[in-house]
Amino acid sequence: MVLIINSKNSILADYFKQMMRTILILIFASIFLSITAQNPEENLDNETLNDTVINTDSLGKIKPMVDTVIATSIHNDKRDSIRVVLPNNNIAKDKIENTPPTYTEKIINDDLTIISDDAYAKKIDALWFNELQNSSLNIAANDAMHTTMVNSDLDTETLKQRLAYLNSKTPFNVEYNESLERIIKSFIKNRKERYGTFLAKSKYYFPLIEEKLAKYNIPLEMKYLAVVESALNPTAKSPVGATGLWQFMYQTGKQFDLNVSSYVDERSDVLKATEAACKYLKSLYKIFGDWDLALAAYNSGPGNVSKAIRRSGGSKNYWNIRHHLPRETASYVPLFYTTMYIFEYADAHNIHATEPTIQHFETDSIQVRRQITFDQITQAIPVTKNTLKFLNPQYKLEIIPVIKGRNYSLVLPIDLIGPFVQNEDRIYAFADADDAKREKPLPKYTEMNNRIRYKVRSGDFLGKIARKFGVSVAKIKRWNGMRSTKLRIGQRLVIFPRRM
Repeated sequence: MVLIINSKNSILADYFKQMMRTILILIFASIFLSITAQNPEENLDNETLNDTVINTDSLGKIKPMVDTVIATSIHNDKRDSIRVVLPNNNIAKDKIENTPPTYTEKIINDDLTIISDDAYAKKIDALWFNELQNSSLNIAANDAMHTTMVNSDLDTETLKQRLAYLNSKTPFNVEYNESLERIIKSFIKNRKERYGTFLAKSKYYFPLIEEKLAKYNIPLEMKYLAVVESALNPTAKSPVGATGLWQFMYQTGKQFDLNVSSYVDERSDVLKATEAACKYLKSLYKIFGDWDLALAAYNSGPGNVSKAIRRSGGSKNYWNIRHHLPRETASYVPLFYTTMYIFEYADAHNIHATEPTIQHFETDSIQVRRQITFDQITQAIPVTKNTLKFLNPQYKLEIIPVIKGRNYSLVLPIDLIGPFVQNEDRIYAFADADDAKREKPLPKYTEMNNRIRYKVRSGDFLGKIARKFGVSVAKIKRWNGMRSTKLRIGQRLVIFPRRM
């Protein structure tokens, strides 16, 4: 009897388990159908998703939310359309953060479409840029934190104390004298605004100059020489042809590997020219063993300084030989000290940066793999031509060439490097198509040689030719074995130009 009861209980238990399993299956099936009905967009086929176009406003911003998919017909105006590219179409919304990134593809014109930057890489760039902004590299932010008691009046005793302090912390011979006091007071009174502009520019140029000066163990105060030479203008050109931030003549530039071509003048390349200036200054210091004399030699040449030393009775102090130097050089070092003083005590004289400018840490560079013009770059990424010219002053024709054995790079605001790299192949393909449409081909790349042959024309005389190429009449005569200044039309002259 007991056995029969146990058998019946076992049969009932099995039946109960089977019934519960069936009920659970029905419940889960009902939930699944309910979720599917609430998310009809997940049932769209791949073709529909791939043809999705999201219209944009005039600023090119995507109107819908990031996780919204809208099926529309392709907009007739391609310049105002963005295509959404989804690497994986079968993703649930609640897993969006763990899925491959979503890109947008913007149609610029028939030859160029741009995809959005990689979100993960962009986030990394933003985190690193935030670190830089909060570091001592952010000169603008650090300047804003400093407050100084302003006293525009500069008495002689205060100036002496300040010059003595500068002298104590630099290897330069910063001595007080009345002529230096007159120059400093005159500049503070009459050139405040101009020095405010220099202060603004220095936020970009000084960090990269200081990096090179430190590399060659040159006093960091030498950065003020670039203000004296060119007013921090990398495209500055003197009447005799000296060019760039450090005002290199053609021959001196060639001596320190600064090449000039039809497309590029490396004397205007801030990094390359600064490197060359450091090499030149270092060599002058080895000759004279004194930074003041090295400065004088940088301006007038070692020969003029050695003559001044002889005429002064062998003195090696700049202030003692100053009156024996050429007039321009006699005022050159005082101008350097004046600039040093104004930059070091700008706050004390209420001199501040007058215009905002990009800082060096806010930029980055990329070596281009194909010749490209500034116009083509501005069409591909949101950058103005003025910004490109400011950051890339060495490209004379606003064209970046690609030449074997030469490394020519493009400098951009750091937030545009990612979009450029992300679309690099697309941009080069667009440049190919754009160049193919040109009625007139781009100029041929040619490099200037050390030596040229000049054909004498009607109206020429040696003085005119000498001025044209920035050389002396005596040198033209020596290069051509001439005993007189007489010329004949059609005559060929060998010239080593200092400017073209």
